[in-house]
Amino acid sequence: MTKILRPLIAVLFLATALASCKKLIDVPAKEVLEDQNMYKNVFDADAAIIGLYGKFLKLAEQQVVLNELRADLLTTTANAGEALKQVENHNTPEGNRYTDPKPYYDVLLNCNDILYHFDRMLDDKKILEADYHTRYADVATIRSWVYLQLGIQFGKVPYISSHLPNLDALKQVMTSAAYQPISFDNLLDSLIAVQEKLSFQSPYPPSTSLITTVDGYSTAKFFINKQVMLGQLYLWRGKGQDYHKAAVAFKSVMETGGTGNFFTYRITGASKADNNDIAVSYIRYQEENENSLVNNNNQGWRSIFARTEDKLFGYEWIWYLPYNNLFKPENPFRKLFSGSQGSYLLKPSQEAIDNWNSQTQKNDFAYDARGPKFSYNIINGQPEVMKYQYAPNTEKWFLYRAAALNLDFAEAANRDGHPAIADALLNQGIQPAFGKIFVNEGDPYLFDARKSDNPSIAGDWYLNAGLRGRANLYSVPATGDSILSIEDNTINERALELAFEGQRWSDLLRIARRRNDPAYLANRIYAKLVKQNNPNAAAVKAKLLNPDNWYLPFKW
Repeated sequence: MTKILRPLIAVLFLATALASCKKLIDVPAKEVLEDQNMYKNVFDADAAIIGLYGKFLKLAEQQVVLNELRADLLTTTANAGEALKQVENHNTPEGNRYTDPKPYYDVLLNCNDILYHFDRMLDDKKILEADYHTRYADVATIRSWVYLQLGIQFGKVPYISSHLPNLDALKQVMTSAAYQPISFDNLLDSLIAVQEKLSFQSPYPPSTSLITTVDGYSTAKFFINKQVMLGQLYLWRGKGQDYHKAAVAFKSVMETGGTGNFFTYRITGASKADNNDIAVSYIRYQEENENSLVNNNNQGWRSIFARTEDKLFGYEWIWYLPYNNLFKPENPFRKLFSGSQGSYLLKPSQEAIDNWNSQTQKNDFAYDARGPKFSYNIINGQPEVMKYQYAPNTEKWFLYRAAALNLDFAEAANRDGHPAIADALLNQGIQPAFGKIFVNEGDPYLFDARKSDNPSIAGDWYLNAGLRGRANLYSVPATGDSILSIEDNTINERALELAFEGQRWSDLLRIARRRNDPAYLANRIYAKLVKQNNPNAAAVKAKLLNPDNWYLPFKW
């Protein structure tokens, strides 16, 4: 096991060297281990999972490009090639590598293969039942994540959950009647059915052999969170009790730390005494001095993306995968975003910049520091996305964090008839909105914000500062139809907080689908393109006003 886990980080990047992935590439037959020589014990199962995540890591560039460049916060530079320009203009002919579904199905084929062999291992008593259930749930959830992304980008996709021996077999079934594309709605139904039936829904127990520390990395956050995945599927489907079920799933993760933990995933504010926080903060007693903004890799909001895997890192991050310059796949984000160490292909859109500059901080500085100070910087006269550039020795694919979790919960709560709680989490937090009380609107809408010295009471949520509170911003009010207004505010806040993290197209598409409102999506893309002086702006808007054109053509 030491041979597997000690070089765990390296193995993630050299996944095709693992036996579990050898089937997925063209190699001479003599180099492929026979099935009987694989999956002999739990350590072989662990190796298969590590190999799967290494293959999964190869989706990072495609995932971020499709979810950001198709939306309104990212645009191409003069250095960008035709493929990227086609993505931005929503005009991608066959052969564009960013719109190729095969890399996603490559991961899915690996998932199905692993699950098939896990079943055989259990039948043959080569793995304990408890070990089987934890690992099976992890792989099945990665499969659900990949399928959700395929649905978001392509709409109708073939849903294949059976074991296939190799890519050639996959190519053959793609043309058969049994595997014709199914609708996005039917795909969501299928994925939810799978996730609900998983017998294990929690993170790996700390005693699991996959959970260790290697070269400063805790592997605990390498693995997908099953409750988050289930909550997101409910959020996307949005039928019947789905919003309530989504809120239940998200809340279970928000309270990961249990009673008495005031910080883990709870979005707390600035620590004014020493600035040891992950908030937009200023040096104490110098809050009116713009130059006193805490802006380094170890303190403040910027450090969310730069700090080492310490306690505060654990308060925010739920899922990430690391890169290492010594191994493949290489970090694609420097190539995309850096002018000095990459090709500088993509940059913040003027629309994104204007969004941040339209905000006001509580010290009345007329911009959101999460934008020009942290998410992007002006370097040599050009705006550069910085979230992926702060920590050259700990580069990561950022997949999911507490800010997204709280906003996901707020979105679900708002639609489930609890807009005041959603508004509090979005703005200044539970206690400023409700007072020092135990908020009880029924499970999962229970928030203990009490704080008292006599008797001594400190509720788990009394330090919650809300997303805008943590960002040192004034609240945004709800107007008109409060449900729609708070939903709009939530999606707008996601743009300010989560820009460039690979979620924006998904956010816009989800709301446009929910409201059956093509203009919700089309107008935002149009506004971006107009500000970029893109001559295709009107044509793109007209195209996106037809929901059929929200999805990429599925070309195998």
